[in-house]
Order: sequence, then C-alpha cells, then structure tokens
Amino acid sequence: MTQESVLEALKNVIYPGFTKDIVTFGFIKEVKIEANSVAVVVDITSSAVEVRDELVKSIDIELRKIGATDIKVAINQPKAPRQASNSVSGKNIAPQIKNFVMVSSGKGGVGKSTTSVNIAIAMAMQGKKVGLLDADIYGPNIPRMMGVNEQKPEIMGNKVLPLKAYGVEVMSMGSLMESGQSLIWRGSMIMKAIEQFLRDILWSELDVLVIDMPPGTGDAQLTLAQSVPVTAGITVTTPQEVSLDDSRRSLDMFKKLHIPTAGVIENMSGFICPECNTESDIFGMGTSTVMAKEYDTTLLAQIPIEPAIRIGGDTGMPIVYHKADSITAKRYHECASKLIAFMDEVNESGGASNAQIQPTTPPGVSACSTPQPAPKKESAESCGTGCGCH
Repeated sequence: MTQESVLEALKNVIYPGFTKDIVTFGFIKEVKIEANSVAVVVDITSSAVEVRDELVKSIDIELRKIGATDIKVAINQPKAPRQASNSVSGKNIAPQIKNFVMVSSGKGGVGKSTTSVNIAIAMAMQGKKVGLLDADIYGPNIPRMMGVNEQKPEIMGNKVLPLKAYGVEVMSMGSLMESGQSLIWRGSMIMKAIEQFLRDILWSELDVLVIDMPPGTGDAQLTLAQSVPVTAGITVTTPQEVSLDDSRRSLDMFKKLHIPTAGVIENMSGFICPECNTESDIFGMGTSTVMAKEYDTTLLAQIPIEPAIRIGGDTGMPIVYHKADSITAKRYHECASKLIAFMDEVNESGGASNAQIQPTTPPGVSACSTPQPAPKKESAESCGTGCGCH
C-alpha cells in the first residue's frame, strides 16, 4: 500500500449529507502506513457523534478493500455547544466556529459594511482563520466590497460552500440572487435566513466569524444572538450626535442580550487629504469617546474619510489590503489586534453564553404575554324558599 492508494480508496468515502468525498473536502490531515497497518487522521466540521461513527465505519470498509488489516482512525471534531449550568441551556448552531463578532449600528449609512470587510481582512492578515457573513439581507453589499460580486457559491448536497477572497470565507444573500433583485420579506423569513447562513453554509473551523448586521435592533440581531454565543459586539457610528443617539441603542442592545461589548468604532472621523496626508476635522472627531465611557467600553478606532476607502469598496480592493501602508489601513490593523485581544479575554474568563436569552415560552405563546387569572366565581344568592337549591 502507498499513500496514493490509500487516498484513492478514501475518495469513496462520502461525507454524510453531501455528494463530495472526504479527500476532496481536504479533511484528511495525516496518513501513516506500515506494512498492512494504516492510521488516518481526519478533521471534520461536524460535532455530531453519528457523523463520526459513520465515517469511521466507511473508512474501515474502504481500507480493508485494498488490503489493510490493522486500521486506526482518529476523527477530530469541534467541541459540541457548551451547556449552561442553569435550567436553560445555551445554543450554538455553528460549533466549528470559535468566535462570533456582531458588527452593529443603530442606523444605516455609517460605514458598517466597510468596517466589517476591512476588520475581517486585517484579522486574516494577522494569521487568523476568518469568515465574513453578510447578514444585511435587504442591502447586501459585501460581495462587491470583497470583489466576489460576479461569483456564485458552489452547492454541495444540501450545503453551500462559501466564497473566498483575501484569505476570508465570504457568504452573502447578494451572492445567491440576481443583481438589483429586491427581497420583500417579513421578519420571520429574515430570521430563518440568518439561521440557514449559520447552519447550512459549510464554514471551515474558523477562529472568528465577522457578521455584518443590518442596522437597528430587531429580528436579525435577536435571532443571531439566540443562535450562537456572540463573543464580541462592535458598534459603528459617525461622530454626529444624531448618529450617536442611535448607536446608544445598539450598545444598550448588547447589554440586554448579554453580548460582551468590544467597543465603538468612530467612522468618518476626520478627513485625510490624499495630497498632503493632513487630517482635518469635519463631523466632530472624538465625540464617540464620551458615549463609550457611558457604556463602560472603549473607542476601538477612529477611521477617517479617505478617497481610497470609497474606491476600494466600489472596486473590490479593500484599503487594508491594497494600501496596507496607509494611515487608515494601520488603524484597521490596530483595531483588529484590539478585537483579537478582547476575544481572548472573554474566552479566558469562561467564554460567551446565550443561555440567558433563550426563549422559555411554549411554541405559539408570546414572551410578552402574561397569564390571565381565572375569573372568580360569585356565590349565588338563595332563592329564599328553603328548597336547598343553593
């Protein structure tokens, strides 16, 4: 037996739930052969015991066909979702991902998607395995910003493979529909889409998944927080007071959903002249610092207005990658480093948990409803005849 013959045999082992084999998926990490003994190490993305058992059985069958008699199979799986100690357990429908970062804002148009793109790429450039999920279902801009707007993801069985750009795995509703197509969906459909993006996308074993949320504090945010334990919440704002008013609502949401708050990113914080690199105050630099202190968090970065940011977003050439020496790119990298350190602190102190925000009401009953007491029965008066009717 040779390495090649073993790998050829393992191509007959189809990953459960898919049409692709474990070799093509790249799940085979190590093969050792000694006479008729074969040891195989396999890394998979599922934490399910039944998936592991089925693979061990199939691998054993295929290797015996080529003459192996002593077979050892080691299956490496992500840890199953951690169970909370209280009566309601936490939930994690994407356990192969170590950390989830929710990038939020109280209102649209503050540069949340641009921030998500550049932070995700910065973390990938710093050696992390990163994914980027565009959860802004109604306004998906991530594909254009990442330069994958002309690509369509590959369907594997009942799963979807994410696209990849700049070392980051990418998925967006914009990659699944035609350009300019509108989605006129109710909140329940948005909630289902968020869950499917987490469960039915074949994400790798990522260090972090950056999630670009729609503006506001509604169904999408609550669904995400209840579906996976969010390690860090980031609020993106501009310096104007009208933006800060809405950003406070975003920070308040993190508190109510028990999401650890990594900090605030002040976008459009000053203007950098492309000719002389001079930074000028336009909208009021530094106003986010006071807000951050109000919510016991920090100002992660002040990102200026710079023409290269807009050009990079329009052309799929993000500034953090294509102009890595620029002032803005360096600030994104500093922000990414702070975020990585924050996630490490959260995990060292026990990790994130969404057990406290899991629904506890029966299906079909509103969590806001209050049981009504049964009406009291009034004692009837006697007819006065002495007949004993009451």
